[in-house]
Amino acid sequence: MKILLLAKVAWNHPPTVRGYERLVRRRAIWLIGMVAGVAVAMTCLGLHLTPPALPFIGCLFAISFLPVTVIIYVRRKRVAAVLQAYPWCEVSARHDPRRAAILSLCFRGELTLVFRMFPHPTRLTSDDFPDLVWFAGDPRFGGVVSPVGGHRPVRVVPDTNTAPGATDGWIGGDDELARKVGIVRRSGKATQS
Repeated sequence: MKILLLAKVAWNHPPTVRGYERLVRRRAIWLIGMVAGVAVAMTCLGLHLTPPALPFIGCLFAISFLPVTVIIYVRRKRVAAVLQAYPWCEVSARHDPRRAAILSLCFRGELTLVFRMFPHPTRLTSDDFPDLVWFAGDPRFGGVVSPVGGHRPVRVVPDTNTAPGATDGWIGGDDELARKVGIVRRSGKATQS
């Protein structure tokens, strides 16, 4: 694992801040879209502009995804907290071809951990760096990954299907810092969002 000396923390890297701002805009658009969808459907239902089944189906769809969208929007602050507390480090990465949201990261050459991207899978490796990503966080509890360059931060959490004790080989890490940024609970378990 190679710690990048671009800055003391990932947040001091300008492309990272711009990438986070794009992330916030995308999540705000999702939230506004869901709320607007419910409002339009309710208006159509109230004014009898369409057959009642169409707005009902639209409301049902939007309302079922609204809680998740709100959680995703609120949890964006956790991404910022990780980026403001941890430096970027360059790690080897491999996407699971069968499950798009799964990413294996190799720390210190011998410790490979499996993470799940939250909330949506995205391709993080590039043609220029097919086996590398940047990681900020604590490997035991997750953090944020980005393609090399730090311009597209994505939250990662430990995959629950990984064998317990997979991080037993990891030495170091600051439990108090991980708790402060919200990637670990008081019980010592990693947060899953």
